[in-house]
Amino acid sequence: MVRVKNRYLVVNILYPASSPAARAGEAVPELLQFHAPTPDAFHTGQLVRLVREGIAELFGDYGMGMANRTLKVTYWSPATSTAIIRCPREHYEMVWAALTFTTKLPRPIDVPVVFKVVRVSGTIRKAEEEVIRRAKGIITRAREVEKGRKDVIVEGVVRAVEKRAEPDAVLAQVDEGEESESESDSE
Repeated sequence: MVRVKNRYLVVNILYPASSPAARAGEAVPELLQFHAPTPDAFHTGQLVRLVREGIAELFGDYGMGMANRTLKVTYWSPATSTAIIRCPREHYEMVWAALTFTTKLPRPIDVPVVFKVVRVSGTIRKAEEEVIRRAKGIITRAREVEKGRKDVIVEGVVRAVEKRAEPDAVLAQVDEGEESESESDSE
């Protein structure tokens, strides 16, 4: 008997536009605005339809036939905006591409989003462990920001962007030794 092998994509839905709570003037940390909960109107059926439509648009009938066999949302958490999507092992890249090119949630919600595939796993167990690990990390970072500590990851990104903007900044240095490639190959 032939066993169908699957891949599990751990997907985070990020909201680059500020949330309604932030616009109302509430003191919500920026990290939590970006990792906002998904609206209640969005459910697993809409997520599967969104992926199928994306695959059809990018890869046509061939993509639909290949990726649609075992396509299923096995885990969905609107509170953390996290999903685990099961898809065929040979064609998980199609599902990933469809998610990457999605920029908005479907029509009634119509909110700009970014789908970020954070892990590809061969087993549901490892995918679930990754979801738990990431949720704990977000909670820890939000608590640190709330206490007044700076977010190390965001600060690192800001420093890298500032360094890149400097005209005389050295981003990479090439070691110019006396030995050339032709000399080292002949020895």
